[in-house]
Amino acid sequence: MHDENTCLPVSRRGVIAGGVATATLAGAPAIARPQPPMKQGVAPTMPVSFTVNGKPRSLDLDPRTTLLDALREHLHLTGTKKGCDHGQCGACTVIVDGRRINSCLTLAVMHEGDKVTTIEGLGTPGDLHPMQAAFVRHDGYQCGYCTPGQICSAVAVLDEIRDGIPSHVSADIVGKPAFSTDEVRERMSGNICRCGAYSNIVEAITDVASKGGKA
Repeated sequence: MHDENTCLPVSRRGVIAGGVATATLAGAPAIARPQPPMKQGVAPTMPVSFTVNGKPRSLDLDPRTTLLDALREHLHLTGTKKGCDHGQCGACTVIVDGRRINSCLTLAVMHEGDKVTTIEGLGTPGDLHPMQAAFVRHDGYQCGYCTPGQICSAVAVLDEIRDGIPSHVSADIVGKPAFSTDEVRERMSGNICRCGAYSNIVEAITDVASKGGKA
């Protein structure tokens, strides 16, 4: 029989080895049970109805579809461009209920009943919108990729100033902002022109503003 007060011989190396083994087992990930294969099915869709360029349109869309992809891929209005797809370049700018937005940052199903205007809805080759005509007159584009977003944004900028919406450079955020090149440059800063036609774009917007929005 063993004496209860007799200690079992344990070496320092044995204690360390046992501790390492315990820590290793505790940190090991649990073995995942095999899961049954996922069933292949059709993604659920949601109905959305809105007015695009004056025409009522109804679509059944994957609820994750952006307004940009709805316009381009489902309505085939490819004038609106996909640039960065992260809301940083402004190429996808459209006008929704009178205010400009980046269509790549919003879901189509969020715009039930809204009125959407794209570059195709502003004017036609035979009947240009005053802003489109001014961009042509002042050479406000080079490669042209950003131009639809630039023009939609420019149209909305003049409406913002007219409606008294201040910008970061407005001297008085309570009073109605005055038209100026500083106001235009600040408000258009979200629309990137990689060709660098900024001065011509400002001239085009200034031209339209000086004529009260007429060509």
